[in-house]
Amino acid sequence: MINQEYILNQPEMVQKALLKKGVDVNFDGFIDMRNKRVSLIQEIESIRAKRNQLSKDIGAYKREKKDTTALFKEIESLKGSITDQEENLKEIESLMEKFLLKLPNLPDEDLLAGDKENNQVIFTHLEKPVFDFEVKDHVELATSLNIIDYERAAKISGKGTWIYSSIGARLEWALINFFIDQHHKDQYEFMLLPHILNYQSGITAGQFPKFEDDVFWLDGDEKQKFLIPTSETALVNIHRNEILELKDLPKKYFSYSPCYRKEAGSYRSEERGMIRGYQFNKVEMLQYTLPVESDNAFNEMLNKAKSLMNQLGLHYQVSKLAAGDISFAMSRTFDIEVYLPSIDIYKEVSSVSNSRGFQARRGMIRYRKADGTIDYCHTLNASGLATSRLVPAILEQNQQADGSVKIPEVLIPYMGGIKEIR
Repeated sequence: MINQEYILNQPEMVQKALLKKGVDVNFDGFIDMRNKRVSLIQEIESIRAKRNQLSKDIGAYKREKKDTTALFKEIESLKGSITDQEENLKEIESLMEKFLLKLPNLPDEDLLAGDKENNQVIFTHLEKPVFDFEVKDHVELATSLNIIDYERAAKISGKGTWIYSSIGARLEWALINFFIDQHHKDQYEFMLLPHILNYQSGITAGQFPKFEDDVFWLDGDEKQKFLIPTSETALVNIHRNEILELKDLPKKYFSYSPCYRKEAGSYRSEERGMIRGYQFNKVEMLQYTLPVESDNAFNEMLNKAKSLMNQLGLHYQVSKLAAGDISFAMSRTFDIEVYLPSIDIYKEVSSVSNSRGFQARRGMIRYRKADGTIDYCHTLNASGLATSRLVPAILEQNQQADGSVKIPEVLIPYMGGIKEIR
């Protein structure tokens, strides 16, 4: 949630920043509501003060044995006025909250305006692989090697799903275990989370109310419980409505979970097979930090994700996203994008993002400063990593002329010594 003091004191700055995300908003109505709220609070306090004075007067009247009937009637009238004004205040505050919940996070100042066309490639690892034979795409390779079964998955579940079979299942599990070991090594705390979350979890993460239709709901139209779309949604809610102690920050967590999303994708060739689906596996990192430390935390998480890719020996690039391409809740995002030779395209396998205080404000995630005052934490997340595009990249980048595929060296111990898929 945007700090409403920015809106009240620097509305033009906020408008300009949101325009970089393609959002044009007028704050006049919100400012009017804020002024009305202040007026109502002052009025309620004035009525309470008058009621308190009348209560004192009643005591004096009783001591002097005077008639208190009129005073009691006035107190009762004031009580009704307070009730009415408190209802008005509650309604105004609800409207203000609804307005704020619909506003995306402010992008960092150094981001370019616009959408994907203004993303900047800032780093490239290794050269594009070169083949002296006609390359196959990952669907053909996976099918011929009997490691991914698309047809039977469609039969039992529908399009946008797949079954890892035999060595394919071992490869998927090897990736997940490799990532888990690396995060343990870096002293992140492992969390296995519920796969069913409540509505407030989506609010805190910044996914609701705008993206309510992107998740699978379990309660029909009631929209109370939904399937986890990413571990970030759960991880960022662990300390919701809490005040953390300074000594306990930063909090560094990681989690493995399947991710369930309605956006199963298109019929474009670049999204065939496992590139986009209803369910995929991901290991996710998340940090709660002090505001002054969030930039360092961002670089740390980016370097961790890059290290995983480096160890897998895959060609990839890092893109700094333009303001219009970063997600609703984020101020900054760098994508790690792996190369798929068959279609000469890069696909995201990790988004490293800084929400700054946006999610913390929505979830009341705070910390106590050394002087005893309270402030909001910063929250950051990064995939470490998503596997559904890594498996296609491994198959395509490591394919050999005879149709076999080399296993990345770092995964061989996790594969029981298997070095190739044949």
